[in-house]
Amino acid sequence: MTGDASFRRYLRVYQGGTSYILMDSDPSKVNNAPFVELNTCFSQAGLRVPEILATDMMYGLLLLNDLGSEHLAELLQSPHRLAHYQSILALIPSIATVKNSSHMKPYDGVFIQQEIEIFEQWLLGSWLGYEFDNDKKGLWELCKRRLVENMQLQPHCTMHRDFHSRNIMRDKYGWILIDYQDAVQGPVTYDVVSLLRDCYFRLPDDEFSLLQNESYQVLKRADLLNGMSYPEYQQCFDFTGLQRHLKAAGIFVRLFLRDNKAGYLNNIIPTLNYVIEVAQCYDELQWLATWLVNEIMPLIDNKLNSLK
Repeated sequence: MTGDASFRRYLRVYQGGTSYILMDSDPSKVNNAPFVELNTCFSQAGLRVPEILATDMMYGLLLLNDLGSEHLAELLQSPHRLAHYQSILALIPSIATVKNSSHMKPYDGVFIQQEIEIFEQWLLGSWLGYEFDNDKKGLWELCKRRLVENMQLQPHCTMHRDFHSRNIMRDKYGWILIDYQDAVQGPVTYDVVSLLRDCYFRLPDDEFSLLQNESYQVLKRADLLNGMSYPEYQQCFDFTGLQRHLKAAGIFVRLFLRDNKAGYLNNIIPTLNYVIEVAQCYDELQWLATWLVNEIMPLIDNKLNSLK
């Protein structure tokens, strides 16, 4: 079966007319314990996740029930798209209640900054060979601090952390979450950003605005916002998105350079376009938008063109 961005691979296997999914996850490269343990945590919160039928942890083999092949990603041209998103937003309060686990990494300031620096290390340094001048370096360091501060000051809850159209499946009984093993306790807006500013699909502006407002109402009704106003929520959402999208752009390059997976390179420009659009809305981040447009995006275009 089609793989994902990890070191795992998936095979559909059959026995007695019934199909199953075999997850082959090399334990020398992947710690499989979070997948198993957090499966229970998500299930106990009333969320649907793959059923683990058998494991051989020594060899990194896990037998799962077959959930079919329909993801939200395959439903994005449906006339019912808006309703799909609304029903998925309704899952976020349940995700927020997933109990903390020893397998959830601490999502502290150091870790948040390290995620941003994936962009700096892999996209700017390893791929583009770019070096900041002193002025830009100072602005970049200030930007990182502001993004970390924003994410730390938000109300925290459990977040799926990769809550987008390729990790949400559907069968006749409803929605199922996959790739939940990197869940952490972090900023309340993170999963909404992952869903509504998906790196693989851009919602029309009118639908985005409607769904962003609805996400606020969903989280507010679930008492997850600690009295945050809607304008405050929008800024938290925007700054969380900046952190996530800078990280994602860096990861797409890392997948290419380290793991020889070129299929994600075409997602870099759409992902950084989110960063540019958001940065243009804030005086303190005008430099970021200008820098990306005038210096970084042309370098990326040249790199991508050279690979054709």
